[in-house]
This record gives sequence, C-alpha cells and structure tokens, in this order.
Amino acid sequence: MHGYRSYIELIRPANVATALADVLAGYAVAGLGHAGGLGWLLLSTACLYGGGVVLNDVFDRDLDRTERPERPIPSGRVSAGAGAGFGLGLLATGILAAFLVTRGAGMVAGATAACVLLYDAWGKRQGLFGPVNMGMCRGLNLLLGIAAVPAMLSQAWPLALLPLVYITAVTAVSRGEVHGGGHGVAAFGLISLSLVLVALLALALRRGGGSWAGVAFTLVLAWRVLPAFWGAYRVPEPGPIRHAIRTGVLSLVLLDAVIGAVYGGALYSIVILATGLAAASLARLFAVT
Repeated sequence: MHGYRSYIELIRPANVATALADVLAGYAVAGLGHAGGLGWLLLSTACLYGGGVVLNDVFDRDLDRTERPERPIPSGRVSAGAGAGFGLGLLATGILAAFLVTRGAGMVAGATAACVLLYDAWGKRQGLFGPVNMGMCRGLNLLLGIAAVPAMLSQAWPLALLPLVYITAVTAVSRGEVHGGGHGVAAFGLISLSLVLVALLALALRRGGGSWAGVAFTLVLAWRVLPAFWGAYRVPEPGPIRHAIRTGVLSLVLLDAVIGAVYGGALYSIVILATGLAAASLARLFAVT
C-alpha cells in the first residue's frame, strides 16, 4: 500500500481533478454532443495531466533533493526510472484515449503531451516562456473537451486564452513559493487574473442574453483569488505565495464553471463544480504543489 500511495502522490490527484473540469467545460462549448466520447476524454486529460506532473518530478529530482526532499522520487520511495516509465505511459494512454473519440481530439492530446514534455524538460527554466508554456497546456486541455466535436475548434479556440492567461499568472507567481518572489511578478499575476475575470464577466453577460450562474461564479472566483494574490503581492514570501498558488490552482474549476454555465446551463455547471469539491478533498490528503 505504501508503494501505491507514492505513485498516487506523484500524479497530484487534486490537480488532476481540476483538469477534468477543463474538459467538462470544453465539452459544454461543443454542445454536449458525442456523449459516448466524454468518458474517454476525461480519462485522456487525467492521464495527460498526471503524466506531466510525474515527469516534472523526474526532471526536477536533483533540485528536489534540496527543496522538496519529501517528494516520492528524491525520498527514494520511487526510482527515477520507474517514475519516467510511469509518466511516459500515462502520456501515451492519454493520447490513445483521445484518438478513440475523434481524430481532432487525438491531435489536441498529442499537442498537449508535446507541450507538457517541452515544459518539463526545458520550458520551465526559460523566464516568461515557462509560465506561458504551462498556460498553453491548460488552454489545450479546454480544447480537448471542445474537440469532441472537432468542427467547433475553429469557432471556439479563443476561449482557450482564458485558462492560458490564468495559469500563466499562477505559474509565474509560483516561482517564489520556495525562496520568495518579487512585487513585479506578483503585480503581473494580479493584473492577469483581473483581465481574465473581466473577460469571464463579459462572456457571461453577453452569451445568450446573459447567464446569472456565470456571473455568480465569476464573482466567487474574484472573491477567492484576488485577496490571495493581493496577499502575495503585499508580502512576497513563501507562505503567502504558497497560499495564493494553492488557491489559484483549486479555484480554476470556477473558471471552468463559468464557461460550463454559459454554454451548458446552470445545472451542468454544478457537475463541473463537483470536480472542485473532489479536488479540495484530495488536497487534504495529497500535496498540490
């Protein structure tokens, strides 16, 4: 049991739950069609996200011996070779599962896996490109759900900019969670998140005469993330920054709930929010960062 738990820790279960929300939101944008493919898409995103964070730990194993010695690989509970095989196997499974739905979904999954590998092996150390690279992974994850009906991709792809900018901001600020950050990066995070909130509010108000649920979820998202990231700006030290990152990651489901409410209705958005409850519960058992 101890060995199995180590592998579960590697995939960051709480974070994987937030990835499910991305696909559910994208599926709503696609018109809730191709019902038989939703399960495969959810499996695909879980494997893609899980594989990404596993390989991240593989590439970071030397640094983690100093900064995160409690993680499964630096602690010796999982070998680097076993972790690499596990992570690559998850990525391959994620691509295969998406191809079982549509060719377009398989191509999006392949692009996601490529962005994941780029980030883990190189991108995360490349200044601003690193956070943008991570944001691209989450934007593609939303497109994975939309790809249930590939024809929708050409119309709805701009929606991927919302999670892209959101996660770019969160990732940029997260670089200070070990040694502290700077006011400039924290200000960038605050401004970026504010722009996303404005865009979400506009989407909720304009789509189909307005979505009260979309507006409500946007306001809740603002209430959740803005104070946390303001705290990281005021005191850019590891404690406040880690609180902001944890809040930002777990609150991403609210962004997805807004999209789900606008395109799928208020009741459908409740299904998306359920993944957030699952993420919050898992976050009490397993690390988020």
